[in-house]
Amino acid sequence: MAVLTLNKWNMSIGDGQPLFVIAGLNVLEDLELARVTARRLKGICRDLGLPYVFKASFDKANRSSIHSYRGPGLEKGLEILKEIKAEFDVPICTDLHEASQAEPVAEIADIVQIPAFLGRQTDLVVATARATHSRGGLLHQKKSQNMAPWDTKQMVDKVREALGGAQISILCERGTTFGYNNLVVDMLGIGEMQKLGVPVTIDATHAVQLPGADPRTQGASTGGRREGVPTIAMAAVAAGADGVFLEFHPNPDEALCDGPSTLPLDRAEGLLRSLKAIHTARS
Repeated sequence: MAVLTLNKWNMSIGDGQPLFVIAGLNVLEDLELARVTARRLKGICRDLGLPYVFKASFDKANRSSIHSYRGPGLEKGLEILKEIKAEFDVPICTDLHEASQAEPVAEIADIVQIPAFLGRQTDLVVATARATHSRGGLLHQKKSQNMAPWDTKQMVDKVREALGGAQISILCERGTTFGYNNLVVDMLGIGEMQKLGVPVTIDATHAVQLPGADPRTQGASTGGRREGVPTIAMAAVAAGADGVFLEFHPNPDEALCDGPSTLPLDRAEGLLRSLKAIHTARS
């Protein structure tokens, strides 16, 4: 299986590497919240000896309702991410939704994420892959909720072909649609995706979502079962996942987006300590 490296940060993900941590906020709310979250998570990962990438979205375009909070937008959001990167000396992961965003996002983000619903959008994937690769970054490609693990081969191949054979893809498992308003995670899918020669992460946060099932808004937003995040994360690491993708908030019940599937920030240390232990035992 491939090992991918962020050369600017001397940080690798893949076979034989430490558990890779991509963690932060679901969406940017303000600079101070981003600071609090980045400071805490970087400190935990530093103490545990784990490679850490700060994650936050500048725009959540895939919303249930037109009234849902989306974030500060491209310009202001990238300014916040740039400041977090400089202040805390951490690499950045964020997602995008349009091909025109690829160049400005790749200027700031070291790992650029393709959302699950957009994983097969050729123009977006190609533009993002080229912009990211030209700056030495990596691509975090989420498996769609309606896609079999082995079908992600086309996603990986599309990037390789766009880059003349270069490999910068990390695949991300985030659950599969199971009937209405529910997702399940097939842990065997992690190994299936690794057979494609790419590292694989688990998005344990979005895997506990209950789409369109938030009782607080009568279905106008996504519900979730945040108590299930540690279970899915630990099971995935035991099953061989190379990294984890986690979202935290100091007070998830007050988060402006996806609070029901977000973990309290004060639970980060215990969870990451457990995940490291599982990864070490597995190795």
